[in-house]
Amino acid sequence: MAKRLPKPPKAYKDLEFLNSPDARTIRMLAEFLEPQRRFRAANIRDTIVFFGSARIKPRKATLKELKNVHAEVSRAVRPTKAQLQSLRSAEIQVEMSRYYEDCVELSRMLTVWSRRFTNRFVVCSGGGPGIMEAANKGASLAGGKSIGLNISLPFEQFANPYITPDLSFEFHYFFMRKFWFAYLSKALVVFPGGFGTMDELLEVLTLLQTEKIKKKVAVVVYGSEYWNRVLDFRELLNHGTITKRDLELFRFCDTPKEAFQYLKTFLMETYVRPGNGMETG
Repeated sequence: MAKRLPKPPKAYKDLEFLNSPDARTIRMLAEFLEPQRRFRAANIRDTIVFFGSARIKPRKATLKELKNVHAEVSRAVRPTKAQLQSLRSAEIQVEMSRYYEDCVELSRMLTVWSRRFTNRFVVCSGGGPGIMEAANKGASLAGGKSIGLNISLPFEQFANPYITPDLSFEFHYFFMRKFWFAYLSKALVVFPGGFGTMDELLEVLTLLQTEKIKKKVAVVVYGSEYWNRVLDFRELLNHGTITKRDLELFRFCDTPKEAFQYLKTFLMETYVRPGNGMETG
């Protein structure tokens, strides 16, 4: 009598298949469905998304680094070009650290305010260090929950410790991560950043400009001095590549108080309506 062959694994349990190019669409769908399930379980419908550089550090850390570099330069009889460059870089890091501290404060203020509505508007970040960490930290200091949408990169990016554990995600596909940034967002705050931050800002502005995002979303571009240096929006208008109306898709803010008042007013007028059982004062 012939021996029975062992049962092959079911396709959805076959890890070799699931990690193969043939199953890419399944992995994409998983990065849509698994977060959706968790967001529904946590009753999260509205987010305030923070974008910004992973390289911006807390003020305390930058001052310590500047002190160390300054001591090294002072000990040198004739400082090298590299040492002087390191000193200037450390000084710039101290200057940029104000954005980390501002982000912590703005996130804290928004979370305290949101708690009046049973934490309806939840802070969401990219989950990593820098401005992302600052956003999650501010929410944590206010006793609120916050989301981290991390992504696997060639250089390791670990989830920061301030994310609510049940709301920490790890993505492979940038486009699925971007989808979840945009889908639940009712407001976005874009702090100074590099290529990734610019990509996120410009993609959201494009979707709003072309009305692919049909809901109302407040976009705060934080740090007018920085952004007007690295992206001269007025020159786009002067060269006729955007319209004056396109400049109304976002608003510059330069202090946590200014950004908070603008976002609070927008969210109250747009999403917190009288007669729905929520406090409107």
